[in-house]
Amino acid sequence: MTPRWPDLASLELLLLVAEQGSLGKAAKLHGVTQASASRRLDTLERELGVPLLHRSTTGSRLTPQGQVVVDWARATLTAANDLLTGVQALRGRRDARVRVAASMTVAEYLMPGWLVALRRVLPDVEVGLSVVNSGEVCRMAMDGEIDAGFIESPAVPRELTSWPVAEDRLVVVVAPGHEWARRGEPLRGEPLRGEPSRGEPLRGAPLSRADLAATPLVVREPGSGTRHALDRLLAGPDVAPPILELSSNAAVKVAVETGLAPAVLSRLAVAAELRDGRLIEVPVADLDLRRPLLAVWRARTRLTGPAAELVRLARTAAHG
Repeated sequence: MTPRWPDLASLELLLLVAEQGSLGKAAKLHGVTQASASRRLDTLERELGVPLLHRSTTGSRLTPQGQVVVDWARATLTAANDLLTGVQALRGRRDARVRVAASMTVAEYLMPGWLVALRRVLPDVEVGLSVVNSGEVCRMAMDGEIDAGFIESPAVPRELTSWPVAEDRLVVVVAPGHEWARRGEPLRGEPLRGEPSRGEPLRGAPLSRADLAATPLVVREPGSGTRHALDRLLAGPDVAPPILELSSNAAVKVAVETGLAPAVLSRLAVAAELRDGRLIEVPVADLDLRRPLLAVWRARTRLTGPAAELVRLARTAAHG
């Protein structure tokens, strides 16, 4: 049975109680009566199944469980705010003050945070965001359809200016049951995957470029930055044709999880699956899988205004 999701407004109210130390003050800031606020938090406690607040005549304070929930709720609300900011940009009008396009990996995993940062600096700016593959981003920039674009592909047409904003890394991933899943693991002990103790024999050597090139992979579609980077890495007559081409990271991940074949994807795209153990990263010995993420705009054009600020914020986020 799928668990029922907690109401975001109730989580916001709980955070206000934690900050104010008073249910009455939190209710006022939230724009509801104290009685309504109390009912909402009672409902939240029932839904979550843990006590959240100690209520008394001197105020309200969090239970130990409530403090943990508040910490989790803060991260959840931040993610929800990123979602809403990104969706607002997706439906932005064509006359938006800044027109942006991003490749799918950048749009999914980085752009929401960049847009939130832009909103803080320029709260009145309107953003129109298009999500397409890297090749289409470059075309839109060359045709003047956007003010700035963000791509994963290292190959940039001469008609564009490019500027590195972050660095990504491609990873080879397989299903847990795949024969490559234990490459690089030590025979004894339990050190981290790919980091055996000195002198300890390995269950399997790290993957080589030749191994990868000879294996039919699940790949992204032509024109995507990930596909372009992979084709450059494995260029040569010994490269096996793909077993399947798919137009999104999500579709590729599903295919790999079923055990169909390995894939090479952005570390950003598979971070959650690697944490959960749904996918396994395979170490590669002789390939540099790093790649720059680039901002692009029309050559001989000075980037100004909100577009320039967005590029600056993207660079700042990447470099801490």
